Amino acid sequence: MTSDVSRAPSCRRLPFAFGGGAVIGALGGLIGLGGAEFRLPLLIGMFRFAALEAVILNKAMSLVVVATALPFRAATVPFADVGANWPIILNLLAGSLAGAWFGAGWATRLRSDNLYRVIALMLVAIAIVLVTGHEAGDGRPLFVGVAQIVAGVAAGFVIGVVSSLLGVAGGELLIPTLVLLFGADIKLAGSLSLAVSLPTMIVGFTRYSRDQAFAVLGRNRAFLLALAAGSIVGTFIGGRLLGLIPDDVLLPALAVILLISAWKVWHHK
Repeated sequence: MTSDVSRAPSCRRLPFAFGGGAVIGALGGLIGLGGAEFRLPLLIGMFRFAALEAVILNKAMSLVVVATALPFRAATVPFADVGANWPIILNLLAGSLAGAWFGAGWATRLRSDNLYRVIALMLVAIAIVLVTGHEAGDGRPLFVGVAQIVAGVAAGFVIGVVSSLLGVAGGELLIPTLVLLFGADIKLAGSLSLAVSLPTMIVGFTRYSRDQAFAVLGRNRAFLLALAAGSIVGTFIGGRLLGLIPDDVLLPALAVILLISAWKVWHHK
């Protein structure tokens, strides 16, 4: 069922869409994410999209941000460095592509009230990972050999499911996985996570295109463009502000925002 807001004239929401996208993009840019975790509660709470519509819109926005973030980061992390780690990318993709397809199919079959609750619980989980899993490891992989490959496929599958259910890039889960499981440094892990996220999101997006809720993109083109423009501007600003706010202040504050958002989504009517 289409939400009332998605039928309303988009022009009335464009400034708010741009502004909201810019604020969320700045938050994401500060910690190396696309901000989708924060954008989803905004789509549901402020703009009153139904759960599945919000996930699809968020997925479209995540694709835009990830596709632009890779070249933005190339000056710091060259494409050659990313390409040199293709075995890690393929290892995670082996699980994440299947997880993305499964997660999208699951989301389209869930009742709206159940999907709201799944989203809320995952926002809580991401808040916990944000605080506990964002620090860099000691550079040593957690596993090696076959055990590492199996763990990479399993982790990729879980991340693919989460990515599709929330419409996010999955960076907040991918980055700790790359640091802890493969021993990647934090900057390289950020770019590797984008390389894994992009095809993973495309698979989930393709699966969602088979559902009637996918039409929300066509009904809200202007809104989507305004949100995309704001998100990209905000991500650029957030990246410029990186380093001005210490992680021991920023990360707990963002985690609190996610917990509040989870509470609101859980009780969404």
